[in-house]
Amino acid sequence: MTQTLVIQPVSRIEGHAKVTIQLDDAGNVRDTRVNVIELRGFEKFCMGRPVEEMPRITTRICGVCPWSHHLAAGKATDAVFGVEPPPAGKKLRELCNSIAYMEEHILHFYFLAGADFIMGPDADPAVRNVIGIIGKAPDVAKKVVRVRHMAAKMLEIIAGKAIHPDAVVPGGFSKPLLPAERGQVRMMADECLDLAKFSIAFAKENIFPQYLDVVKSLGVIQTGFLGTVKDDGALNLYDGKLRLMSKDGSFVDFPYKEYTDFISEHIEPWSYLKFPYDKRAGTFSMDLDNPNGIYRANTLARINVCDYIDTPLAQAELEEFRKNFGRPAQLTLLYHWARLIELLYNAENAIRLLDDPGITDTETRVNVTPRAARGVGCVEAPRGTLIHDYTTDEKGLLTNVNLIVGTTHNNAPINMSVKQAAKSLIKSGKYDQGILNRVEMAIRAYDPCLSCATHKFDGTLAVRVDIYNAQGELVDSMAN
Repeated sequence: MTQTLVIQPVSRIEGHAKVTIQLDDAGNVRDTRVNVIELRGFEKFCMGRPVEEMPRITTRICGVCPWSHHLAAGKATDAVFGVEPPPAGKKLRELCNSIAYMEEHILHFYFLAGADFIMGPDADPAVRNVIGIIGKAPDVAKKVVRVRHMAAKMLEIIAGKAIHPDAVVPGGFSKPLLPAERGQVRMMADECLDLAKFSIAFAKENIFPQYLDVVKSLGVIQTGFLGTVKDDGALNLYDGKLRLMSKDGSFVDFPYKEYTDFISEHIEPWSYLKFPYDKRAGTFSMDLDNPNGIYRANTLARINVCDYIDTPLAQAELEEFRKNFGRPAQLTLLYHWARLIELLYNAENAIRLLDDPGITDTETRVNVTPRAARGVGCVEAPRGTLIHDYTTDEKGLLTNVNLIVGTTHNNAPINMSVKQAAKSLIKSGKYDQGILNRVEMAIRAYDPCLSCATHKFDGTLAVRVDIYNAQGELVDSMAN
């Protein structure tokens, strides 16, 4: 008889999801699905509100990555009003972005994904978590907690608060950075850089070599990639043009306001999460043997699409990475390695911005006037390319809102990686908690943030109710 395995909840990610694995009569994997089972209706309930409120409202989409939504919303409102922030305002925005990146990458590598490698994927779930890491490597844990707290403090000094910020306003940044504040933050940035250098050295010596066979086999798929680069092809996480790379390494560049010419959004009835795909492919397919239109975002994608990194330490790591894995690198667990390269880049970039004399200029914003317009804002969030698309009437009230979040771009690839992992690991109906954890590891590589990624799309809410008897057998299903 066929059997369905359910992993619920998927642990150590932001948001809620479950994995259903369908086995055939022989106990081998027939199909898998990553069911996203939460819904945030921001696209719908923001309509009718003044557009200038969006940088404050959208930070509530997620407490883990509020800065990404704050910045994308700020850029979209700039475009609606037709203004360009002063140089100091843009520099302060980019500085906050780099600091928020450090906080987020530290969180994921050490608190969420790290236990799979430091404790081992087969370790007892009771210790396969951040508490287990603290017990096994207390000195490292203390350093990590201190620096992550320090990054939050840096944001608080610059912007007033670290979580749900309101410093980004239409036309710029709400307040200048005082010289005394700059000096205080600059000392903290040095400590962040020290942790970034330690982290990638530690991982290359103690983690990646030990798990290289797993990296080469778990969740591996072949896709294209999406990320942001500057005009010269350098990595940029705050502003630039979008680069959509095919799996053979060829690519097309385009302004992010033209994203609808290159990206379409597919819908499946079993998930609240949309499935973006490369519009040039014509059709959408997640078939492992013959995928069509699938691309990935997030750290590995950005490392693949950029021609180089314009900070010296991160560029040296990129050269080593490409020497080992080529371009584009396709191995899914390499997202973790790419994440540490980005951690290093953001530490260097924060120091570069803080050393720029213009960062303390007092002109940080310009005036804005409501008008009927459409504006698109885009930044690279830690979890991928984040697009905010707003349309307003002549009073500046929102008539349409569309969000494509980093995790949304990775919805199809996550499903494909989970299917590949399950098919390669579960044979003849044999599995254990270590095998199921490895299936989860394929998800955690993408660092998904499902709270950010789910939005009401067509005004309807699909609900499915499964009814089980006392023996755990499915006796009925109802859906609207």
